[in-house]
Amino acid sequence: MPLHEGPRRPAESRLSVNPFYGPANPLGDMAEAPPTHRLPDQPMAPATAHQLVRDELMLDGNARLNLATFVTTWMEPEAGVLMAECRDKNMIDKDEYPRTAELERRCVAMLADLWNAPDPATVVGCSTTGSSEACMLAGMALKRRWAKRNADRYPGARPNLVMGVNVQVCWEKFCNFWEVEARLVPMEGERFHLDPQAAAELCDENTIGVVGILGSTFDGSYEPIADLCAALDALRERTGLDVPVHVDGASGAMVAPFLDEDLVWDFRLPRVASINTSGHKYGLVYPGVGWALWRDAEALPEELVFRVNYLGGDMPTFALNFSRPGAQVVAQYYTFLRLGREGYRAVQQASRDVATGLAGRVEALGDFQLLTRGDELPVFAFTTAPDVKAYDVFDVSRRLRESGWLVPAYTFPPNREDLSVLRVVCRNGFSADLAELLAQDLERLLPDLRRQPRPLTEDRGAATGFHH
Repeated sequence: MPLHEGPRRPAESRLSVNPFYGPANPLGDMAEAPPTHRLPDQPMAPATAHQLVRDELMLDGNARLNLATFVTTWMEPEAGVLMAECRDKNMIDKDEYPRTAELERRCVAMLADLWNAPDPATVVGCSTTGSSEACMLAGMALKRRWAKRNADRYPGARPNLVMGVNVQVCWEKFCNFWEVEARLVPMEGERFHLDPQAAAELCDENTIGVVGILGSTFDGSYEPIADLCAALDALRERTGLDVPVHVDGASGAMVAPFLDEDLVWDFRLPRVASINTSGHKYGLVYPGVGWALWRDAEALPEELVFRVNYLGGDMPTFALNFSRPGAQVVAQYYTFLRLGREGYRAVQQASRDVATGLAGRVEALGDFQLLTRGDELPVFAFTTAPDVKAYDVFDVSRRLRESGWLVPAYTFPPNREDLSVLRVVCRNGFSADLAELLAQDLERLLPDLRRQPRPLTEDRGAATGFHH
């Protein structure tokens, strides 16, 4: 065996220790409570910090029982491992992480094919942090295309964007941030989303585009994208106005291609210039990842694309942010690879079956009236029947929360502020067994609700934290 000599000189040599590895004071950890709103003066043991954080998070709701959110709350362990392995990769460093960038490119190509692009090779697209960023990018492209066509009038003329009042709040943010007039088609009667003819009538020479929603968050219904395009085609014939359409397919763009193949809503319609979706909704990936695709390079003005010499390479980028982890993009590619078309079809059909089955159970109770049945998005909305006077939907939401269920109750926008509903989102992971438990809990609380002298909700605005 080798012989080892002592140090040649009595130097005070030391190992370099990462501060995270350094010991904490065990007595201090037991006797001192860390401040809540400023950094502690001293470190603490990792197990102590972990337990403090974990204890506080125990007060959160159970994500799997959150029927308000569209966001994915369950993935396979293998996907979790991949995400953990990629969380330190900066998505923007495409030269440093070329394979992650390649997986992003493949996802864009797969979506272009899924959405029936005439020539998938010419489609331009990118990943985003979610649908909100994707919608902002799509809106920016619409505005810039309009500005180029109206260079003799802009910036004097104010651009506008036409959409239904049921759009997600990110579109209101876009109009506010980018100084675009929001022209909203109100709800009327039993129509809870955009009317194609009403949308066309709001268009003029300053309209940058019309937004169609493939899956309204208010009730889960698809807007009639083909009819909207037809109405805008007729507008062009009459007036010469050529108004593009953006499809906000945050949820439906990952449902309709598998379950509603005959529904024409995508790039098969020449007027559809761009589409977005949320990979972290029915794309079946943990938050946050979204996707934005444009029909061709003409639909995305080149001047919006930044070409940065970053880390020695040319990097085209179109995003509102810069650094973000590659984990979600890798997880999206994993899910595409793992499921394929038939796997996605099976998952989404299972969610729709749960939604339609649970909607039928709710209707059979007799106290409720369905607005939608979960046969488009796996989502349904319902309200109390006209003869129910003892309680309202806010009472139901509050009582269900006592059993752990998070079912949002909210009031519809103009012109149906008189209508308040409950909405159930059925996602992968919300099984038929869980749906049965929800139906049983709802049925069990009805006798108490029926005995109330009146609805107990004093402030409807404060009755739920849910906002579209």
